[in-house]
Amino acid sequence: MHILYLNPNSTASITESIVAAARTALPAAATVMGWTNDDGPPAIQGPEDGAAAIPGLLARLAAAREAGVDVIVIACFDDTGLNDLRAAAHCPVLGIGQSAYAMAGLLGRRFSVITTLAVSVPVIRDNIRRQGFDSNCAAIRPTGLPVLTVEAGGEAVVHRIAQEIAAAAREDGGATAVLGCAGMAGLREAITAKTAFPIIDGVRASAYLAMAAAGIDRPRSGKGEPA
Repeated sequence: MHILYLNPNSTASITESIVAAARTALPAAATVMGWTNDDGPPAIQGPEDGAAAIPGLLARLAAAREAGVDVIVIACFDDTGLNDLRAAAHCPVLGIGQSAYAMAGLLGRRFSVITTLAVSVPVIRDNIRRQGFDSNCAAIRPTGLPVLTVEAGGEAVVHRIAQEIAAAAREDGGATAVLGCAGMAGLREAITAKTAFPIIDGVRASAYLAMAAAGIDRPRSGKGEPA
C-alpha cells in the first residue's frame, strides 16, 4: 500500500512533519511518501495561494502513477485542488480537511475548526458546505497564527491553539475540535496535553481513510475475486 501526501506549498519541513504524523497512524506494511510542491507558495493562506498551487499539484500526477501510488492525500487543510486532482488522478484522492470532517461525522460529533488566519475561513467554510458537512460544523475559529508560525511550533503557538480550543468547548456547543492546519499535526500531542476536549487531526484521519479507500478501490477480476 503506497500513500502519497502531496503538499501544495513549497515548505519541505511541513511535508516532513505531515509524513511523520501519518506514519504513526498506519501499520508498518503501508508505505507513506511525501512530496513537496516546489512550484507552490511557501504557505497556503487564502484562495489566491490555493489557486497558485494547483498547476504544480497537477504536474505531479504522472509521477505519482509511475510510482505506483494507491491513494493521494492533499496535505493542506484547505483541500487545495481536490476536485481538479480527483478528475485527473489514476487513484482515489482525499483531502485532510475532508477527512477530518468525515471522521467527526463517523463519530457522531459536531465540530469546531481551529485554524490559522481569518483569510482561510471563507475557503474552509465553502469546503464544508460543498462537501456536505455544514450541519455538523459548530464554528470556524482563526487563531491569528500564520501557517509558518504554526509549523515552527513552540510553547506560545501551542498555548494559543489550546486557548481557542477551550473557547470552542465553552461557547460552540460542539463535541470535538478539528485542527485546521496541516502544520498542527506535529503539535497534536502537545496540544492534547493542554486540553481535555477531544481533538481530530486531519492528517491522522486521512491516513485511516486512505487505507480504507485503497481497499475499496482495488481492481478486481471479472469473477469478482481480488485481482
